[in-house]
Amino acid sequence: MKLLLTSGGVTNPSIHAVLVQLLGKPIDECHALCVPTAQWGHPMCGPTSVRDFVAAEPKPDWQYMSGLGWASLGVLELTALPTIGAERWVPWVRKADVLLVDGGDATYLCHWMRESGLADLLPSLPDKVWVGVSAGSMVMTPRIGDYFVEWPSAPDDRTLGVVDFSIFPHLNLFPTNTMADAERWAADIGVPAYAIDEQTAIKVVDGSVEVVSEGQWTKFG
Repeated sequence: MKLLLTSGGVTNPSIHAVLVQLLGKPIDECHALCVPTAQWGHPMCGPTSVRDFVAAEPKPDWQYMSGLGWASLGVLELTALPTIGAERWVPWVRKADVLLVDGGDATYLCHWMRESGLADLLPSLPDKVWVGVSAGSMVMTPRIGDYFVEWPSAPDDRTLGVVDFSIFPHLNLFPTNTMADAERWAADIGVPAYAIDEQTAIKVVDGSVEVVSEGQWTKFG
């Protein structure tokens, strides 16, 4: 897939331009599926935040993702997929131009990507665009670090490993996400890593990695 891994979504013109480039056509001609699944695994999320994400409520959190002006928005809830059969949901994914994958807990999202079969499907979708926010980006990395594991049933901090680097999101957004916190996290992560703020994204296409930023970011390792 073509990956646009963000901390806070499509928050500035530079990231917006890269998204349009990846899509190959204007956003208002593209059909998107929202994936809210990671939210269920995080104690700060719940029914209201899931509803706001998929409804593209006109709030700063959502205007940068589901509220970008897509031709259509649908919901792909991964926890439901194992019960309905691949013959139903795989065509939905193949028809969509982009998957908008929200934050929450990356280990919970990883679990359901595997259980649903979506993780196995990804290699067959080279032209699909994946836009991740926070956990929706971190799930593509090898590890997220114990620092970010909130799901009590997570066996460890390992995720899909689609890319070979890890991500520390929300740099300087919260009191516990300072650069000093990121440096301590990176010292234990064991792979190259990026700390990125809400104005930064990482584009990955065919193994080529490019940082797109109008904010602050740092690479470790």
